Amino acid sequence: MNFTLLFTLVLLIIFISTLIRSAFGFGNALVAMPLLVLILGIKTAAPLVALVGIINALVMLLREWRELDIKAAIYLILSTLAGIPLGLYFLKSSPEHIVRMILGLVLIGFGLYNLFGLRLPTLKKGYLVFPFGFLAGILGGAYNTGGPPVVIYGVMRGWSKEKFRATLQGYFLISSALVVVGHGISGLWTRSVLIYFLASIPVVVLADLLGNWIVRKIHGEKFNKAVNLFLVVVGVLMFI
Repeated sequence: MNFTLLFTLVLLIIFISTLIRSAFGFGNALVAMPLLVLILGIKTAAPLVALVGIINALVMLLREWRELDIKAAIYLILSTLAGIPLGLYFLKSSPEHIVRMILGLVLIGFGLYNLFGLRLPTLKKGYLVFPFGFLAGILGGAYNTGGPPVVIYGVMRGWSKEKFRATLQGYFLISSALVVVGHGISGLWTRSVLIYFLASIPVVVLADLLGNWIVRKIHGEKFNKAVNLFLVVVGVLMFI
């Protein structure tokens, strides 16, 4: 593939995925990873998406930090720490398609469950966060797809739209940084990764501004329905 075309495609994918992240608070990696893996390979796509994720979270958190639930974010981060090493191991040694299919089934089932008006029990105890954070660490370390378990946790805690987005960004900022460090230690930082990352920074900022404008037009209940519908779509993408 022509380098100019490849470079343009990478930036376009990052723009679209960041737009989704800015609107819903999550989902950039779930959209970007399958597409970037096709054109760059997983060992370039994974560290690139993790680096971009830090910029995503930082830009959004600078704007929405007042709604951040610090305690919930800390619990999620601590439980995620336990899962990241296992995820990095899977990145180097396990078949990606099996993990993606399992994750896809979980997302489709959870999204449809909520869209049909059913509700899982509300989580009222903060210590119940551990299994969600641990699974997020495994998926984040392996495929930068640690968002879904955290999103499901947030939905089950009944967070408002503002708290949902802000707390996810606080979590993603630290968890993405931990994954990036893991990638560096594993030798996945390359010249190509850094070039794509630096070029993507203005793209991320532009997409964030547009996504923030979109989300201000969506009211609370519509936002919850949109999140669940998006989870179903992402679940389907896991099979592609």
